[in-house]
Amino acid sequence: MAKPEAVTDATFEEEVLKSELPVLVDFWADWCQPCKMIAPIVDELSDEYDGRVKFMKVDVDANSHVPTHLGIRSIPTLIVFKDGQPIDQIVGAMPKAQLKRRLDSALEAAS
Repeated sequence: MAKPEAVTDATFEEEVLKSELPVLVDFWADWCQPCKMIAPIVDELSDEYDGRVKFMKVDVDANSHVPTHLGIRSIPTLIVFKDGQPIDQIVGAMPKAQLKRRLDSALEAAS
């Protein structure tokens, strides 16, 4: 079972920007209720897309450089990266079907 892995300011470039696979990064914080609402959905999607998309999580309280650099002002924010570039950004919690459509759309547009 694939689960989203933690990524830090120090490992972001290697794990996300240099990844050969597309990467969905979940920017979250422990105190964020909407973040807790979408976490199980992100976990499920990480299983469904295992081997096709890498899933990572950034705790914005412990890692402020990357979220600041990317201009993240609200969490949860999910960003899909392909070839080191952001190709879609989703802000706020949404149902699984809607999130899956956005991810599929971003992957199709980037291929």
